[in-house]
Amino acid sequence: MDIMYKAVVTATGGRDGQATSDDGLLQTKLAAPAALGGKGDATNPEQLFAAGYAACFIGALKFVAGQSKQSLPADSAIRAEVGIGKIEGGFGLDVDLFVSLPGLAQAAAEQLVAAAHQVCPYSNATRGNIEVRLHTSV
Repeated sequence: MDIMYKAVVTATGGRDGQATSDDGLLQTKLAAPAALGGKGDATNPEQLFAAGYAACFIGALKFVAGQSKQSLPADSAIRAEVGIGKIEGGFGLDVDLFVSLPGLAQAAAEQLVAAAHQVCPYSNATRGNIEVRLHTSV
């Protein structure tokens, strides 16, 4: 792979620590959510993963739409829901992506979402490792 960009983030303290990027643009406290026995008073790795996946997936949608000379509705949005739970041998993630493409025909929206799922780096990283369900609405 020809690396085009590399993010560098250092985390300390685990789920009750902090994460900081090498350029200083990301500086956040981390806290385990209350559902996992934590205080829930700061962001957590699942929220950060959900934010990254949602933002990246919109980028993938823009890419595939541009390839076919289409544009996305200005109010396109993705809600990523990332769950964590026990699996054999440890813990795993589970993802639902709710893609809203107002004004497009349902079939066209679903086609764009399916194409984006093939090129999105997060989708490629998770494929075969965790379940990702796509939900498309117009």
